[in-house]
Amino acid sequence: MNADDVRVLACDTVFQGYFRVDRYRLQHRRHDGGWSQELTREVFERGHAAAVLPYDPLRDEVVLIEQFRPGALAAGWAPWQLEVVAGIVDPGETPEEVARRESQEEAGLTILELAPIADFLASPGAVSQTERLYCGRVDAAGAGGIHGLEQEGEDIKAVVVPFAELRGLLAAKKVSNATGLIALQWLLLNRDELRARWSV
Repeated sequence: MNADDVRVLACDTVFQGYFRVDRYRLQHRRHDGGWSQELTREVFERGHAAAVLPYDPLRDEVVLIEQFRPGALAAGWAPWQLEVVAGIVDPGETPEEVARRESQEEAGLTILELAPIADFLASPGAVSQTERLYCGRVDAAGAGGIHGLEQEGEDIKAVVVPFAELRGLLAAKKVSNATGLIALQWLLLNRDELRARWSV
């Protein structure tokens, strides 16, 4: 089944702030061939995102960032999250441009090369956001410190982690967000091939 198997009866914006919430009235085709009852569902609209795991293949290190996250606070989890670099794709921007811009803004790093990891939906039950995830080749010598745009209220700490410590980091549940988990597990599976591609 595809989008042709959905009848959108109405779509209204019910909240517009920093983010937007739309309320849909719809029906969708059922697996038995019939149609569902009319459903009302809210969808959180926050734009599409690009994310990048900065990796230095020569030093065999990744650079993660730590920042305050109100969603984690509301869920009762640690509000300072260890993450990969990420940002919203603005109109006229490509995901690659966002990955490069955000790496500079959030970690003070210049991306030398990008390797695609995955495209995925953040939470398709209620959020329209898609995410394009990369691994970015960087020079991590001297990486660290505090970054972010003051006008956006950002207070972001860059953290350098040797590849040899990644399994322990994951086992200790130090990374608890989906994008970070996907990126780090991908690197654990693909590091040797990636280093060969980047001629290390």
